[in-house]
Amino acid sequence: MLRRTRTSPAVRKTAQLATYFAAGSALALTSASALAEHSPALDRFSLSAGAYYVDPTFRVNANTQYGNFQSGDIDRDRTTLPRIRGEILLFDSQGLSFDYFTYKKNNSGAIDRSALIGGSTSSLSANADANLQVDMASVAYKWWIGQGSDVFGIGLGGGYYRAHLDVNAAATLNGTSGTFNESYTEKTWAPLVELGWKHAFSKDFRLYAEASGVKKNWGRVTGHIYSAAFGAEWYPLANLGIGADYGITRININRSGGGTINDANLDIRLKGPSAYVKVRF
Repeated sequence: MLRRTRTSPAVRKTAQLATYFAAGSALALTSASALAEHSPALDRFSLSAGAYYVDPTFRVNANTQYGNFQSGDIDRDRTTLPRIRGEILLFDSQGLSFDYFTYKKNNSGAIDRSALIGGSTSSLSANADANLQVDMASVAYKWWIGQGSDVFGIGLGGGYYRAHLDVNAAATLNGTSGTFNESYTEKTWAPLVELGWKHAFSKDFRLYAEASGVKKNWGRVTGHIYSAAFGAEWYPLANLGIGADYGITRININRSGGGTINDANLDIRLKGPSAYVKVRF
């Protein structure tokens, strides 16, 4: 049974980020001078708002007070994630890119099955309520190579990810009853590398492909995020258009507790199409 909630704070956060990015972009465009002609595959400024319709799969491994818990792959129903993206060309071949999306899901249910806990198979019956939220944002400075219909880009920047998990359960394990409550939030910044390609059939219709990677291997929280997408954009009006792509995202977050019950790993795979309304100037 799913809970009914009010407007998600993540959606409000998305709108705030869009406002900040648009304001900063307008300031940069105003201050730029002597702008030469650029590739028809690029816009001086573009902002995209839409949704990422994903098919999510999760895997959780964690040390608990009862032993090590391994969930195996958990497939969830397709869901729609709010997403916002932006690009600004500061000069003729350099600029900034921004991307943000969030996944939030509340789940309640009952299980009665065997589970691998502490290295052995146990009989587990439980009623559980789980709340998972993952936020992902990235900002990169990009260099575009090429002046014709095809341009290739490389970007360097930072990626931010935040994962929050609440689990409340009443369970019977091998005939012994008890409760389990776990809540943790992990967040960190990490270096980001982006690659991109754009082809302009005209200034109003383009294809693009992109890939990015975030990796952090120091500190208590480590992990990586890899993503790739292929899509198209079309502007039936001079400054208003639509875009769509198909993408894959892999998020892996590790929390080190020195071998204690604080050790945990969260592996998330998202795949599916995205659709946007786009504005450009």
